[in-house]
Amino acid sequence: MTGPTDTHPTTTHPTGPPRDGPLRETRGTDVHSIEYDLAVSRLRELRAEADADARARRLRAARRWARRAEYATRRAARASAAVR
Repeated sequence: MTGPTDTHPTTTHPTGPPRDGPLRETRGTDVHSIEYDLAVSRLRELRAEADADARARRLRAARRWARRAEYATRRAARASAAVR
């Protein structure tokens, strides 16, 4: 015979925990846990992509500034040679 205190191991009685024990874990909680893990994993991937993009931007900027510095050095050398 089943009654309000007899519940399936993966569900709970809608009015609260059974009288004979604590509230049991539900399938909804399992799904929530899986979705949470997927969200955390996706955020980790997005952060890794953002970090890689930021590194690439910094590298491009460093190369650009190095190129500009090289051009400025050559320009200064030409100007100095023109003055002599």
